Amino acid sequence: MTTPIPAWTLKPDQQIERKKLHEDFGGRTQGGIGPSSRSDNVFVFTDPIAGEKHGYFDGWMPDGLFHYSGEGQYGDQRMMSGNASILNHKQNNKALRVFQGARGTVTYLGEFEVDDKEPWYEADAPETGGGAIRRVIVFRLRPIDAAVQPPQTSLARLLDAAKDNPNEDQVQELELEQLLTERTFINPDREPYEAERKESTLVQALGDYLRGKNHKVGRHQMLPKGETRPLFTDLYDHDAKLLVEAKGSVTRENVRMAIGQLADYGRFLPDATRAILLPSEPRHDLIELAHSQDVVVLWPAKQGYGASRPDFEL
Repeated sequence: MTTPIPAWTLKPDQQIERKKLHEDFGGRTQGGIGPSSRSDNVFVFTDPIAGEKHGYFDGWMPDGLFHYSGEGQYGDQRMMSGNASILNHKQNNKALRVFQGARGTVTYLGEFEVDDKEPWYEADAPETGGGAIRRVIVFRLRPIDAAVQPPQTSLARLLDAAKDNPNEDQVQELELEQLLTERTFINPDREPYEAERKESTLVQALGDYLRGKNHKVGRHQMLPKGETRPLFTDLYDHDAKLLVEAKGSVTRENVRMAIGQLADYGRFLPDATRAILLPSEPRHDLIELAHSQDVVVLWPAKQGYGASRPDFEL
């Protein structure tokens, strides 16, 4: 005999044991997305604190919608299984019900629906365990009976500052010592590599050197229009109009990466001279590679800093 499905009586902010929820209404007992074959529900579970450590910034965003990262721990996420159950919940006549918490007692946040205009977008996040950066699906969920909350995650607060001009690139000056990085908003739980610590030391030393010459130095936070993750430059010398990307090791891989980053950042600072800061003078072919992209290379030297171009002086 089939157990009858009880009427839905749970209200936003009420709590329930996840085990009890599934006993009554079906759905997966583990994981973040639990479509039910026994009832007309798709259950979604979110843990913002744990999620942010892994680059998942689930929660209320400045657009008044709840953004929720899809399932899939390895490789690019695909629109299948639980993800497809969220996207297609209206076509399947299923209510989308969101809970805070993933195990034990969970709190019902309310019923939502995917946004008709833009139901989802792509973002970057690491694989489980701090692995490679891959594509993740982020759903935009519109509340039906839930009260809209102010932005709470660090990413949501950053985006809130840019919401008045969503169709424009946002470029904001920062203090050099404000050590936010792109990793902060993609893989915030990963410990910095030794090379990254060296990069920070190189940047601070160059900043001190330039300040000693009465130069104004800082860095930039950039949010390209349509993007949901910010970019951060390493150093910008306002007097010399010099855009600097530091790398902690003199390898071809690092020089290539720095050239790409400078090309990305340089779109927003088109008048800047682009420079790579390395811990020592690179070999000739790497200098030629940089010069082919109109990039100068800098490194610490006894008299201050060496440069790959004889006519270049800090």
